[in-house]
Amino acid sequence: MTKFVTIEASSRAKAGKGAARATRRSGLVPAVVYGAKAEPTLVAIDPRIIMRELHSAGWRSRVYEIKADGKSERGLMRDIQFHPVTDMPLHVDFQRLAPGQRVNVEIAVHIEGEENSPGVKRGGVLNVVRHTIEVHADPENIPETFTVDVSALDIHDNVRWDDLKGTENVTPVLQIPNFVVATVAPPTVDAEAEAEEAPAEEEK
Repeated sequence: MTKFVTIEASSRAKAGKGAARATRRSGLVPAVVYGAKAEPTLVAIDPRIIMRELHSAGWRSRVYEIKADGKSERGLMRDIQFHPVTDMPLHVDFQRLAPGQRVNVEIAVHIEGEENSPGVKRGGVLNVVRHTIEVHADPENIPETFTVDVSALDIHDNVRWDDLKGTENVTPVLQIPNFVVATVAPPTVDAEAEAEEAPAEEEK
């Protein structure tokens, strides 16, 4: 089941650049909740809440319950505008979630057991091809992460979509059957070491 994070907000009466600037002067971040064939809802949010979520892994797939003046709406954080100098959020867009309406979300891939992989122990390198995977999901069943255990992987082995845990209620957007998620590549050759060895061999 989807976990919801509550965001306490306050309503904004007006849209437009002037109203947004006034909201920022008051120390809040203007935001909008849009979609699901309903009128946009204008809200203002404490910037510390936004920064807290951005520093928490998986915010792109997290469902937020935005509460303002007794009204509650659920949405995904879709777009954030930042100040070019301070990197503080200037505006946030939330996509409203409607019951039964599936949405596209990016889910992070969590790798387990890398330190026990025979291939890694033999000098191989775990190459994660997809750190996140975009899927089509019901808002009520959005997984926090996909997990996969790579502890049995040797060099040239890989893990694919079907190996992931947590995919039961979602459909990948990528139209490639059972695509590769991660692979153990063979050890890389140190080019500088080879270059140093070559003259020594020529002198013999």
